[in-house]
Amino acid sequence: MLATFCLTTVSPAEAQQTKVYRVGVILHGGPYYDAINGLRDGLKELRLTEGKHYVLEIRDAKGDLKAVEEAASLEREKVDLIFAVATSVTIAVKRVTANLPIVFYAGSDPVALGLVESFANPGGRLTGVHNQTTDLTAKRLEILKEMLPKARRILTFYNPSNRSAAESAKVGREASGQMGLELVERHVASVEELQGALGALKAREMDAYLLLSDGMVISQAQLIIDTARAKRMATMFHEGNLVANGGLASYGISYQRAGHVSAKYIQRISTGTLPKDLPVETVDKLDLVFNLATAKQIGVTIPPNVLARADRVIR
Repeated sequence: MLATFCLTTVSPAEAQQTKVYRVGVILHGGPYYDAINGLRDGLKELRLTEGKHYVLEIRDAKGDLKAVEEAASLEREKVDLIFAVATSVTIAVKRVTANLPIVFYAGSDPVALGLVESFANPGGRLTGVHNQTTDLTAKRLEILKEMLPKARRILTFYNPSNRSAAESAKVGREASGQMGLELVERHVASVEELQGALGALKAREMDAYLLLSDGMVISQAQLIIDTARAKRMATMFHEGNLVANGGLASYGISYQRAGHVSAKYIQRISTGTLPKDLPVETVDKLDLVFNLATAKQIGVTIPPNVLARADRVIR
C-alpha cells in the first residue's frame, strides 16, 4: 500500500525551507492502522497537509517478520525516516537498517530491549512513544479476575521468540499465579499457526483470553474476537477500538493516541533535530473499556463496581 505526502514546516522562520519529506511506515496491519490515522491527525494539527507537505510510504507486513525485514528496503528507496509500529517491528527494522532515523511506537520497555540508552537521552537514531502494554499485563489480569470472579484458566497465544511477547508472558505468568489463575500459554510462530490454533479451540475450554504484546498475534485481533465470541469466551485487550469491534474489555492506550503523539517526533526530525535529542515519551492516558453487547452475547455479567470504573462503555 502506498500513500504519498510531502512534509514541510510552515512557521515563518522556516517558510522558505520546503522539503518533500518521505516517511516509510512499517506495521503488522489489522488494528495498527489506527496508529496511522492518529499520525495523520497529529501531522494535520501541526499544519502539515497530506498530499502537499509530506509522503507516507506504507508497508503492511501482515504479521510476518520476514516481510518486515523486506520492507526495510525502504532505506534503499531513500525514505527520510521510518515510523515503526509495534515493538517487534522496531527491533527488526533497527537490525536491518544502518542509518535511517526511526520513530517507534513500542509496547515494551525500549531501554530493556536495547532500542535506546534511556528515556531522557535515547542516543543513536531511535526515539518514539512507549505505551506500557507489557507493564500493564498484570493490571489487565486483575481486572479480568474482578470481572469474572470464577474464572481460572486464561488463554494466551504468542511467539516465544518475540522478546516483547515473552516478557509480557513472564509478567502475566507471575501475576496469574499470585491471583489464583492459570495462564495457559500456547506458542505460535506464524499467522497460519495462530489461525489453526484458534480453529481448534473448543467452546468453554477456557474462561478468558488475554492478548499479550505480540505484533503478529495483534494483527489477527479480529479473528481472535470473532472466535472468542463464538466459543463464549471473555477477552481482555489493551486497546479500546478492539472492544468496539466486539472484544469484551480493554485497558490501555489507544493506537490512535500513540500515533498522534508520534507526529511531533516526525515533524521535529524533519526540521533537523536528531532522534538522540528527543526523549522517549510514555503515553499515560489509560482507558478502561467494556462492551456490554458482547457481554450479553457470551453470557457474562460485569459487576456494577467494575463497570462503574469504565472510561467508555459500548452498548
